[in-house]
Amino acid sequence: MTNNNKSPSIITLAMTGASGAAYGLRLLEQLIMAKQTVYFLVSAPAQIVISTETDLKLPSNPLKIQAILSKRYHAEQGQLQVFGREQWTAPIASGSAAPRAMVICPCSSGTLAAIASGLSQKLIERAADVVLKEKRQLILVHRETPLSVIHLENMLRLAKLGALILPASPGFYHCPRNISDIVDFLVARILDHLEITHTLLPAWGE
Repeated sequence: MTNNNKSPSIITLAMTGASGAAYGLRLLEQLIMAKQTVYFLVSAPAQIVISTETDLKLPSNPLKIQAILSKRYHAEQGQLQVFGREQWTAPIASGSAAPRAMVICPCSSGTLAAIASGLSQKLIERAADVVLKEKRQLILVHRETPLSVIHLENMLRLAKLGALILPASPGFYHCPRNISDIVDFLVARILDHLEITHTLLPAWGE
């Protein structure tokens, strides 16, 4: 893609308990490769999904998760920070330290509903609430089908508040040859909206 990188900045990435762990992990890898500082959050259901859908087994301790993922994706010292699910002292819990953007990938329907209702019971929800109130970029990669009226109303409510609803709905015009190509299509779309340069696939018409 031909997007120009903004200066390195903080992006919060959260993974929740919807299927599609490969999307979140591939996005994390790309953000680290792009020299972004990443604040990483993972819900308990997301850890189960990750262990079910990938070869990765994450412990419950945030510092151990940080060490494992930093080694796996070759993060520089301090580039990746992992926070606990109720770590209210984390900078992303306050509007005074809001990141440039937050991506929830994948985003479960439960997380979608909690954010839409302003229920900040976990750090993921609070971090999203902060991003919304501070008028920063919030990208929600919802992955569930079919959608009920509840899901659609929550999406509409969040879209009106400025969130970007980016469903995990990959295209096929790039003729994917394997699952990795399908994953990269969606991750590329997320990176485009974050204005982060990537080489996952060419832009339409290139």
